[in-house]
Amino acid sequence: MTQNHGEHGAREARGERTDRGERQTAQERIVDALYGLGWSTVKRLPEPVAARLGRRIADTAWKRRGKSVLRLESNLARVVPDASPARLAALSQAGMRSYMRYWMESFRLPTWSAERVRDAFQPKDVHYLTDGLAAGRGVILALPHLANWDLAGVWVTRTLGVPFTTVAERLRPESLYDRFVAYRESLGMEVLPHTGGSAFGTLARRLRAGGLVCLVADRDLSASGVEVKFFGDTARMPAGPAMLAQQTGALLLPATLCYDEPPVMRGRVHPPIEVPQTGTRGEKTAVMTQALADAFATGIADHPEDWHMLQRLWLADLDPDRGQGSL
Repeated sequence: MTQNHGEHGAREARGERTDRGERQTAQERIVDALYGLGWSTVKRLPEPVAARLGRRIADTAWKRRGKSVLRLESNLARVVPDASPARLAALSQAGMRSYMRYWMESFRLPTWSAERVRDAFQPKDVHYLTDGLAAGRGVILALPHLANWDLAGVWVTRTLGVPFTTVAERLRPESLYDRFVAYRESLGMEVLPHTGGSAFGTLARRLRAGGLVCLVADRDLSASGVEVKFFGDTARMPAGPAMLAQQTGALLLPATLCYDEPPVMRGRVHPPIEVPQTGTRGEKTAVMTQALADAFATGIADHPEDWHMLQRLWLADLDPDRGQGSL
């Protein structure tokens, strides 16, 4: 009886897992189809229509107060700690509109002319980047999730004529990840998967050859990053940019972006982060990653509505035992 009951329970458990897996697969297919629809449809819309559609989607999502919106608002509360509830609500609404502007632009980027790309991005202090490359030194350009990093990348490839290598987070379903890789490769980027273990070695080889590596580096995906102080609390950021600079001698440059009135995005390349003269590799990595976080914080504080951080970042949010747990 007990054995039969156990076998029956095991079959039920296997069936439940199968059903859950099938539901997940169905959901992934829907997500992939929606993104495919965006790539195929939005780029054909007149630009004012696409902009209005993006704002409508953003406002609808904001009014529903789902987990992503609440997480964005919670993150913004750390960036602007003295903001009133009304100010936070206005910031999160502007943040969702900025986030959807990113998507609407990204869906349409493959159709933009070289002139449109050139005029759409107006960065300052690009000489840090061009001087480093001209000297034959590899350059690591590290950015937070501000405004449209894909547009900045296309500007680098088309306006400066500089190809670069980047790393992409593996997405589910796999077909959606493949879409992103194909999209970014069509814009002139070499894209490596974040997982698999070979990305670091390939990036190091590109840098030793005097190439450019661009990394979005304000959120650690490995759970083994470097702890930094970020807007008054502890967060974890990837060690990769600092480690690559130490190992290859490449220049490490932070960059920050912000949106202006359409169609213009602005940006700044910050002064290089030097490798400390003393300390262990781990100590040097910690100092450099903190300097990177400080540079990111300046751009985020100036334009918090353009920081598209809809995930948990601070350790107190990742681990409720360390502090106040939340979504």
